[in-house]
Amino acid sequence: MTGHHPQTRAVHPPVIVPAGSRPLSVPLYQGHLFSFEAADDLAAAFGGPDEAFFYARMSNPTVRSLERAVTELEGGAAALATASGMGAVSTVLMSLLRSGDHVIAQTTLYGGTFALFQDLAERWGVDVTYVSGDDPAEVRDALRPATRLLYLESVANPTTHVTDLPAYTAAVRGTDVLTVVDNTFAPGLCKPIEHGADIVIHSATKYLSGHGDVIGGIAVFADPGVHRRVWDHAIDLGSAADPFGAWLTVRGLATMPLRVARQSASALDIARRLAAHPSVTRVHYPGLPGHPQHEVARRLLPDGSGGVLAFEPAGGRDAGRVFSEAVRLISLGPSLGNIATLVMHPASTSHRQMDAATLAAAGIGEATVRLSIGLEDPDDLWSDIDQALAKAT
Repeated sequence: MTGHHPQTRAVHPPVIVPAGSRPLSVPLYQGHLFSFEAADDLAAAFGGPDEAFFYARMSNPTVRSLERAVTELEGGAAALATASGMGAVSTVLMSLLRSGDHVIAQTTLYGGTFALFQDLAERWGVDVTYVSGDDPAEVRDALRPATRLLYLESVANPTTHVTDLPAYTAAVRGTDVLTVVDNTFAPGLCKPIEHGADIVIHSATKYLSGHGDVIGGIAVFADPGVHRRVWDHAIDLGSAADPFGAWLTVRGLATMPLRVARQSASALDIARRLAAHPSVTRVHYPGLPGHPQHEVARRLLPDGSGGVLAFEPAGGRDAGRVFSEAVRLISLGPSLGNIATLVMHPASTSHRQMDAATLAAAGIGEATVRLSIGLEDPDDLWSDIDQALAKAT
């Protein structure tokens, strides 16, 4: 830029492209524009998700690093990172469904997903049949010519219901139905694609990033053709991930297996103590022998049952709310998968869209309390839980 005025040189600083070495960590490419020497090269970049970078709504080097890392984690063919977990859910559903289509979904769904299905039914005429998630025959009985998707959660929120993924994907094998599995609760513990899933969704806000400082989502595809179909719609929907959030998530992935292992072990410890407490009427945790899907969890989650559990204190809805306000070390707040332990009362927060009958059908009680276990010492967590239970019950 020699020979230009100072203002021009300030607008065009030198861009350093490493030569002869490479960075050991993923660089943050915050800029959203890339330039070309030839017009034909820019035109070719519009051709698909794996072409040259040109505009961050289509692709970005940092975002692509995240997509490839999670693709390998899940054993898929390609991935699409989005601005939030619900961004991943809505992008997949809105890309693959149209008016008149039919979906089969389990009743124990995240509240936001349930609300989205309601909206698609009311505004798009998408018909949804809900099944318990306990008997694959329900899926076979619900199949129609218009069925396009089977939507499941590997570990359901907040009841920790574990779906027998091999049995459910087998129920639609040989049809054109795609199976979508939300695996947010079990990253690294469950591999839905290995069990026949076509699409795996994560809220990267949770365990993938893990530190409570990112909003993000990602969908992993077993078939690159399905990935391309969704990507074509995603660039129009504008659901692209932010590069800085993707960079933080890539950094979080490095410790995710260690965090999840520790959180799973601590959750099992706390679940056992709760199960023995006289003021607790029920504990929901797949690692406990009394859990309805304990044997399924042993097959699908051999390395741990995850860091989330739910329980029901004696005293009904009021007891659940009082407990969630009485904790001191544990924080009352939404989300999960954080390094710090969080508590929430689903009936009045994450699943507020559901009436009493729908809550009951999903296995969620009025008193149900959800705990997302962090990295604190289990003895310190138990001291806080014990004192809160005394106040609540």
